[in-house]
Amino acid sequence: MSSLGGDAIAMGERRRSHRQPWRGLVKSPIWRRLCTLVLALMLGSSVIGGVMAQPLVLNSAPVVLDGRPLFDVAATNQINADERADTISGELEDLIENDEGLNVSTETRNKAPVILVDERYLMTVTQNDADLNDVNSPDELATTWALQLDQELETAQAERSNAVLQRRLFYSLGLIVLTLLAHRLIGYLWRRSLRPLLENWVTSRDDGEQSPPAGFNLLLSLILSLIRFGLWLGVITYITTLFPLTRRWSYFFQRQVLEGLLAPNLRLGQTEISIFSLFVLIGILLGLVVVSGIFANFLRSRVLRLTGIDRGLQAAIAVLAKYSMIFVSTVVLLQIWGVDLSSLALIASALGVGIGIGLQNIVKDFGSGFILVFERPIQVGDFVAFGEFQGTVEHIGARSTEIKTLDQVSIIVPNSRFLEQEVINWSHRNPVSRIRVPVGVSYSSDPKDVKQVLIEASYQHPQVLSKPPPLVFFKGFGDSSLDFELLVWIADPPKQLVIKSDLYFSIEAALRQHHIEIPFPQRDLHIRSGQLPLEFPEQLRPGDRL
Repeated sequence: MSSLGGDAIAMGERRRSHRQPWRGLVKSPIWRRLCTLVLALMLGSSVIGGVMAQPLVLNSAPVVLDGRPLFDVAATNQINADERADTISGELEDLIENDEGLNVSTETRNKAPVILVDERYLMTVTQNDADLNDVNSPDELATTWALQLDQELETAQAERSNAVLQRRLFYSLGLIVLTLLAHRLIGYLWRRSLRPLLENWVTSRDDGEQSPPAGFNLLLSLILSLIRFGLWLGVITYITTLFPLTRRWSYFFQRQVLEGLLAPNLRLGQTEISIFSLFVLIGILLGLVVVSGIFANFLRSRVLRLTGIDRGLQAAIAVLAKYSMIFVSTVVLLQIWGVDLSSLALIASALGVGIGIGLQNIVKDFGSGFILVFERPIQVGDFVAFGEFQGTVEHIGARSTEIKTLDQVSIIVPNSRFLEQEVINWSHRNPVSRIRVPVGVSYSSDPKDVKQVLIEASYQHPQVLSKPPPLVFFKGFGDSSLDFELLVWIADPPKQLVIKSDLYFSIEAALRQHHIEIPFPQRDLHIRSGQLPLEFPEQLRPGDRL
């Protein structure tokens, strides 16, 4: 660049810094870091999807007018690309604010083409600019840029007219109203059509009502939130492009956030990654966990069901497939990301100490979960008695097991308790089990008739097995009754209470039909006859009481 051009740029920079002191503030490192932190929390992924976002290049920088990049300029021997682009952009902003009609022209000074706006020096086009933009000569590039600047300046001034601003303001309000309606419509369609379709695809209801996994529900909620967020992001981004001031600040915020998110300022092992790359890695890992849960549920409900194996083995295979997929995918993903796993040994050691001290119970539950999967003392579908509860095992997870009681209440039990306490598994290996029905009759009844009535009543129930046959035991002589006990065998343990109640109904009707009395508690009171020994005092005065 010529000395004249360099002096003009320096003078313009000093004049603008004196007239607008906030420019020095926004260029300070503290301001940039503050903007990076705030906007990373507020904008998030909106910056990545911004229309104006462009990758940063070290030897070039874009000239921006009202938040709209025009062209890239290269660095020179006297000034770097960023400072040169900021200087030209500031000159354009000053020209738009101060003048109404602008005329862009080119001329040659010191054998170099320069661009003038209303005979005012703007910039010098160098050979580096031509090489950067793949143009044969600086003169040709200066002509192209002059035409582009003329059009952009005319557009920028037109956008500042009151008529255009009012029209775009009303247009923006109408667009916001339509977005609100679209927001509600998306939620309605999601609840009525898309969500049931996806739930039906990953769940199976052949053997009863089965809800989708928790990870799948989280994934569906995230998908709906992302769709709505993307809708509002697109609308807001589009509205900000309608007004020069909002477009300018939007571009500035996006540029600052990109510098903070995309710069490789984090070290993971021997690899330097950016904050954005770290967020992407964490998001992919969380997605792997959710997808692994969906895959395991699909494998159990759609594939393993066709093999005919029992539900317990299906659940065991699904759990092993889920965690194997998570482990292998995590290792492969970290290797692809360039993370040296050997460098994480120190972190693993620290986690081991933390696990040994503060997470003993959790680790014990996880270990017990694997023992339950491999040893299989209880399986999905088994009817168990645990403490004061009875219910069916619905799900065996890595840390806890879900049991649904006869009252259709789900109880979440840590896996370690199944190995530390006694558990009655009515369905283990052989689901056939025996129930006991105690019956008491009066002393006037014939025990043989009572036995026959109980046997016949048990055979009338369709769910009582004939082999082994029912048995009747004479338990003894009670205080008010002859005590019997009917023992029957059933093949459906969860229906013990229902079958026992049905048997009592049948037994009561059969005893009444055969005129066999069911006694209530009785007590016999015997009083002996005799005289009561009464003694009176020898002398009683009138009015004295005994």
